[in-house]
Amino acid sequence: MTTALTAPSEHLNIVIVGHVDHGKSTLLGRLFADTGSLPEGKLDKVRSICRQQGKEFEYAFLFDAFLEEQEQGITIDTARTFFTWKGRQYIIIDAPGHKEFLKNMISGAARAEAALLLIDAQEGVKEQSKKHGYLLSLLGVRQVAVVVNKMDLVDYRQDVYKAIEREYREFLAQLKVTPERFVPASAKLGDNIVKQSPNMPWYSGPTALETLGLFRKETEREHQPLRFPVQDIYKFDARRIIAGRIASGMVKVGDRLVFSPSNKSANVKSIEWFNVEPAATEARAGQSTGIVLDEQIFIERGEVASLDDSVPLVSTTFRCNLFWMGKRPLETGRKYLLRLATREVECEVAAIHRIIDAGDLAARQTQTTVGRNEVAELTIRTKNPLALDLYSDFEVTGRFVLVDQYDVSGGGIITEGIRDEQTVWREEARRRDIAWVKGEVGPDNRAAQYGHRAALVLITGGRHTGKSFLARRLEVQLVADGRHAYLLDGENLRRGLDSDIVEGDAAEMVRRFGEVARLLMDTGLIVVSTTNTFGQADHQAIRTLVNPAPVIAVHMSKTEEEPPSHTDLVFAGPKDFDDAARQIIEELKRRGVLAHAIGAKPTFQYSI
Repeated sequence: MTTALTAPSEHLNIVIVGHVDHGKSTLLGRLFADTGSLPEGKLDKVRSICRQQGKEFEYAFLFDAFLEEQEQGITIDTARTFFTWKGRQYIIIDAPGHKEFLKNMISGAARAEAALLLIDAQEGVKEQSKKHGYLLSLLGVRQVAVVVNKMDLVDYRQDVYKAIEREYREFLAQLKVTPERFVPASAKLGDNIVKQSPNMPWYSGPTALETLGLFRKETEREHQPLRFPVQDIYKFDARRIIAGRIASGMVKVGDRLVFSPSNKSANVKSIEWFNVEPAATEARAGQSTGIVLDEQIFIERGEVASLDDSVPLVSTTFRCNLFWMGKRPLETGRKYLLRLATREVECEVAAIHRIIDAGDLAARQTQTTVGRNEVAELTIRTKNPLALDLYSDFEVTGRFVLVDQYDVSGGGIITEGIRDEQTVWREEARRRDIAWVKGEVGPDNRAAQYGHRAALVLITGGRHTGKSFLARRLEVQLVADGRHAYLLDGENLRRGLDSDIVEGDAAEMVRRFGEVARLLMDTGLIVVSTTNTFGQADHQAIRTLVNPAPVIAVHMSKTEEEPPSHTDLVFAGPKDFDDAARQIIEELKRRGVLAHAIGAKPTFQYSI
């Protein structure tokens, strides 16, 4: 067949799963033979060998022979086989067992875009069929078709086929897997594999081969929405070059970029390449490049740049499927390091929903630890907000690894983003910042004029710890040093701007406080506040609302108590308030908010 000799115009990664006796090798042998994908003379050679050995010819032998040929260097990988039909090359991901396949899929070494799942018509829906369905749901494979094989052994009965279809559809629905179609077939006899079978006139749907042709190719990465994980930021002369590798989409000069999770945004001024002339005006998926923005926003490694019409989810909580390979079990509550794209963040397992042994896909009852070579459905909570996507949508930003005691011990794919308590604040801040109307005077102009950048100093603590007095001393020292500082007392807002708020509407009080602080900082001020009416969750909401300006958190207590998370400075016991204020000023310098001298044109570099 000449079709197979034509260079394929596209590739599709598929996985064909089924019990060893359900006819997977026979089906593949048929497809290779009937699409002309076997090496010349291979079919006749295998038939001859079968005659010499007195064996009945089996199409499964063709698959084994083809695999042997590929292992000698014909194909791209001994773990994959392929055949070509009508301009598309089907790459069949082949792994020795569940464990290897899961590990490859979750680590990204293999990426199935679609799956054929085989069921033996004579055996019906057995436990193994259910395990394979669960395997596909674990991996987030959304395109699934089911081949009910060996229909010849049940006399091609429609009622048997329909009963299997009904039962298996109901099972897959519990896993949120919707099969696109069912195909009754006999791989051994060729019924409905490549050609329609006269033995099943009651079936008029596509053959197994036509079913493969109906699987949709994933959108090429450069045509997907932009995802540009920031690898590093380099300073050359007056430029700050944001370097990284574009995971998907493309970026052009003039594009408005949004960086997540910080929510900062700016336009692309230029695209930089090393020793390339003339300068490029765009960069595409797969390319490593540098980007210069039209304003000096300060972002960190690990941020993900996107266009404002398709931003990633930002959350501290998500659901995932994880393959664990660690020396010690994965445990709830223990701290791990999570790496996603270029970002690293501390995390913990919030909940273990289900545990499966990857060797035989058998479920375990215990829900407290995950052992080596087990797969678990988990909810993970990160210490800081994370930009992420579902693995089924974006591979790079939907896949992560967990590090335990400096070893990469697990790999996972994100299946569901969970809206946490800060999601509403982040979404509100993002909408506001994208539509923010800017004047001609920017943050750099104000910093050069004032000798400092804008910031918020949040002083927390219990009653009678002296936090209000410290806030006042800090404001006095900053102004005495020639800085533009302002004490924002929540009581003033309650008596004025918040006077119409119904008692108990704390969320609206937090929102207004954050917006007022954001406006003051947009003028270039250093805002000092005790925010003693707000709790720790409210402080995190305020951080979100005032972003991108830095927040310096100071905690005061009467004893050596554990400070809230994200605290920068802690003062306990009797205090020298002037000395505490000086320490805060030094922290502002360290964070790049304050220049070290007034008068000369200052230079700043945030350390956020």
